Amino acid sequence: GILNRIQWMQSEYQLKPEDNVLQKTTYSFDVSVWEFIWPLSVGSTLVLAAPEGHKDPVYLSDVIEQENITHCHFVPSMLQSWLASGEAQRATHLQKVFCSGEALSREAVNEFYEQIPGTELHNLYGPTEASVDVSYWHCEQGADSQQRVPIGLPVANTDLFVLDESGQVVATGVAGELHIGGVQLAKGYLNREDLTQKSFIEQEITGLGTRRLYKTGDLVRQRRDGVIDYLGRIDHQVKIRGYRIELGEIESVLLSHREVEHAVVVAAQVQGQQQLVAYVASKADVEQNQDKLKAEVKQQLSNKLPTYMQPAIIMVLDDMPMLGNGKINRKALPAPEYAQKQYLAPQTETQKSLAIIWQEVLQQEQIGLLDNFFELGGHSLLATRVVSRIKNQFAISMPLREIFNFPRLGDLADFIDNLNWAGNSLSDKHLQGDNKNDNEEEREVFEL
Repeated sequence: GILNRIQWMQSEYQLKPEDNVLQKTTYSFDVSVWEFIWPLSVGSTLVLAAPEGHKDPVYLSDVIEQENITHCHFVPSMLQSWLASGEAQRATHLQKVFCSGEALSREAVNEFYEQIPGTELHNLYGPTEASVDVSYWHCEQGADSQQRVPIGLPVANTDLFVLDESGQVVATGVAGELHIGGVQLAKGYLNREDLTQKSFIEQEITGLGTRRLYKTGDLVRQRRDGVIDYLGRIDHQVKIRGYRIELGEIESVLLSHREVEHAVVVAAQVQGQQQLVAYVASKADVEQNQDKLKAEVKQQLSNKLPTYMQPAIIMVLDDMPMLGNGKINRKALPAPEYAQKQYLAPQTETQKSLAIIWQEVLQQEQIGLLDNFFELGGHSLLATRVVSRIKNQFAISMPLREIFNFPRLGDLADFIDNLNWAGNSLSDKHLQGDNKNDNEEEREVFEL
């Protein structure tokens, strides 16, 4: 498997004896295998970075500059850190940079070519169970920022199949689980026959016979030209309030914000309910402007994602916890914290009555004027109950969307007071002027 991988890489990228390759990956991580073997197999120079050196952008740029490094590898999150430091612009000798280990964002690609326009960026993909990498893609310069970065096409002597849950090949453009076959496939897990049988399967492929395949657990789709797009981990899909949510899609929107360097979204128990929690690390020191960053990120999520995909809590971290290989350590993320606001007690009769409605619907003991319905665990289903109780309590008909327009208790109470002042009813124009949105909201709720 390794022999095939190295021979393919040399055929594809043509490393020369005068080239210098930087070896900076921990040798317990499979990328280190090709870092060691590829340059030595063709007589190139292998330059060993200092332990933990891959975490220091200044040191990395010093080594790349002083040793005339032409080829090196980055985990995407470490590439983003390097680019954010501004040190990458010194890497004038670099010819090719390879990325693997995590999903590569389009923002990182665009930033890479802005800082090092004369260098090629290549996205590689592959699990350890298949000898390092099984697909490759040359990242384009100036591609649409909304497009995903593909994991590309299979390397030599490798099969990639996109199958559904029943093991059938899915149609072009349809999402499915990526399965790998070919000469690079491992035999299994040492002394773990149970795990081997679960992950390595014999599968009948129509027209091709039975193939031995590895179930990657990665959700992908194949384009008409055969190129494969990575959509995320199947086990990173969650189901909240009846909606199946791909966490990677939310992370992609977060990473498109100009100040966000890293982003992770998880599903966690908050206030007794399953909620989406987003962790972001900024490219700059935002200790004094965390609220501003949160507000901007929330607005961006609101503009690009439906309500059910918007995290209830956004936590800004100084740095993301990292594993030794440079990947984000999801298990080391801090517990989600619900941001308790300054408590302002309801004063008017409308505010007090609305607070009681929220307390009963959200099962909260104390709710103040600054509290946000959705940050307290509210969602579209609970919002319909609030609208119904408001109708009974205040004798007004209010579209569901107004809960989203006025999510804070005080603002919604003011809105209700204005309606009462206008004559206890909304105008026909207000009620009927945007029926399409109302119907869409109703479908969102009742399709559950």
